[in-house]
Amino acid sequence: MRTLLITGPGGSGRTTLAAATALAAAAGGTDTLVLSADPTDTLGAALGVPTGPAPVEAAPHLTAWRPDPAQDFRRDLTALQERASSALDLLGASRLDPEELTPLPGAEELALLRALRDAALSEKHGLLVVDLPPAPQALALLALPEELRRCLRRLLPPERQAARALRPVLGRLAGVPMPAEWLYETAARWDLELAAVEAVVADRDTVVRLVAEPGPAGADAVRTAGLGLALRGLRTDLVVANRVLPEASPDTWLAGPVAQQRKTLEEWRESYDVRTVAHLGRDPRGTDDLTALAVPGP
Repeated sequence: MRTLLITGPGGSGRTTLAAATALAAAAGGTDTLVLSADPTDTLGAALGVPTGPAPVEAAPHLTAWRPDPAQDFRRDLTALQERASSALDLLGASRLDPEELTPLPGAEELALLRALRDAALSEKHGLLVVDLPPAPQALALLALPEELRRCLRRLLPPERQAARALRPVLGRLAGVPMPAEWLYETAARWDLELAAVEAVVADRDTVVRLVAEPGPAGADAVRTAGLGLALRGLRTDLVVANRVLPEASPDTWLAGPVAQQRKTLEEWRESYDVRTVAHLGRDPRGTDDLTALAVPGP
């Protein structure tokens, strides 16, 4: 399965173009899944179909999915409480009710990574289009699996896990409690899950597509994002210049913005394969508007 990661500066229209790209692929007969973690459901607004924690059919051959970080967080913390039940009982700690839990910072990113892994492993679709957060957050998100695995290896080094069978004896000799078996099992499970996400991101069929408006701010954002992606070894297949104004407009007040966008497009074309998407004069809503954008194919 091919994976297309779409990001760009905030407000550049990346979610709308992710929806339009997925719709174009589905119209060509490719079974496509578009994935987004935007809590405001911008993806659903663009497609004209509400999206949520359960995948929904947005069009023929097109499935949209917006995972719920709160749901995943509650499930994981409830499972952790069950695994640590004996320790909690020993301490006299009260159990937390799942309904009173709210996601901690970072839960949204972890939910998106888990959904990315699950979608890639399911092999139900020929194309996965992922609407990533704005570029700075997207770069941090893509680096998260590697960083978390590094932390796990520091906390529970694999070479020391050979002592698991001797844990009771070592505990008596050292006079201090040794890590419980569930802790080793949880660390190993997390390591496997994070490795699966890393494999998806590093796969040769995974590419990044940058979306930005051609102008000074967009030029700075693409320059920074491109450098960050290159440092992580991620390939940028296209830069999509969004909301491009018509060159031959009779309105004289557009002369300045058009000159700025022309200069930016020339700069981008020196380093990237650049495609343009015209400004519709309104916010695209529904499949008809997404089709009218005529986005480049995946």
